[in-house]
Amino acid sequence: MITLDELMQQLDNKSRLIGIDMGTKRIGISICDENRKIATPFETINYENMSKLASRLNEIIFENNIKGIIVGLPLNMDGTEGSSVQSVKDKFKSIKNKIIIPYAFWDERLSTIGSFKISSQIDINVTKKIKDIDKNSATFILQGAIDYLNK
Repeated sequence: MITLDELMQQLDNKSRLIGIDMGTKRIGISICDENRKIATPFETINYENMSKLASRLNEIIFENNIKGIIVGLPLNMDGTEGSSVQSVKDKFKSIKNKIIIPYAFWDERLSTIGSFKISSQIDINVTKKIKDIDKNSATFILQGAIDYLNK
């Protein structure tokens, strides 16, 4: 595992990243622009198995010229690692050899709540909020990481 700062040292100035919100049933995906300024919701993948997930991630990486991955890490509110963190690390560990670009973890505390509140502020109905919560959470995660990198 590398840090976000180490990931950035491996990338060109202009390179796109994806953000991943690794849920148990659904995986949210977001993508940022090549200048790493704005993260955008991309898609929600219904989780079936790790092989299909790795395959879909590689398609997204290839089709969108992605150079790095930011994986949300669901730390406890006090910053400690619980069972959810271990689950995300185990899942990503099982596919990291099938994905050829570098990745780093990013603290995703409150990403679901944050993305739900943002949806509320722009007056999106509840059904759409719930449907899009995973990719919006991935966007919240990725935007936090790129904001950190651009400070």
